[in-house]
Amino acid sequence: MRLLPLLRIGVPIAAICLCVQGQNPPPANPPAKEAPVEVKGLPPRATPADYQAHVQVGTLTLAAEFTSHSVPTMPTPLSTEDYVVVETGMFGPTGARTKLSADDFSLRINGKKAVPNQPYGRVLASLKDPEWEPPEPPEKKSKSSLNTGGGQDPNAPPPAPPKMPIGLQHAMWLRVQKAALPEGDRALPQAGVIFFDCRRPSKGIRSVELIYNGPAGKATLTLQP
Repeated sequence: MRLLPLLRIGVPIAAICLCVQGQNPPPANPPAKEAPVEVKGLPPRATPADYQAHVQVGTLTLAAEFTSHSVPTMPTPLSTEDYVVVETGMFGPTGARTKLSADDFSLRINGKKAVPNQPYGRVLASLKDPEWEPPEPPEKKSKSSLNTGGGQDPNAPPPAPPKMPIGLQHAMWLRVQKAALPEGDRALPQAGVIFFDCRRPSKGIRSVELIYNGPAGKATLTLQP
């Protein structure tokens, strides 16, 4: 019989607790979702005249600079022996837009047949970072040196060159992806790099012509090798 008064007291207390819990407001500042990172091209230069060459294409202005086997990226350039690079910029009046595509460009080297652009994804395998210095490989002692106390075996094959850590490779790929010419309908100005297959060393390149055939019109730019 003594349990009845306790139950009568406990039920109102439980109801008050539930009421208080129901009145707790939601967090004032719920954690915001991270916005996806937009991949952009290189920042366009101040004016078309800041490039090696520029030409009027309809109402727009195409500017370009030949960088040979150097890949302009932020914060420092990379390099590739298998491709040459052209940094381009498209300018227009205030509010102008145009559809950009690397497929609108081709490159004529030394007066030969123009070659089409190559997707930046194909360039990744040949990328190098001039600022990366591989670690010194450890010296390997041959069996004969262990037995005789002599030096390395002169007939032993040379050690394989050290590979860049995967983290640094990934960072290079991101830099190239961001530097590549952006695709699609874009507000101007826009800039980015375009790649062309060429294993010829820089000293063997005597003339360079960038050919554009896109929505803005047709044009040819003579660049400095």
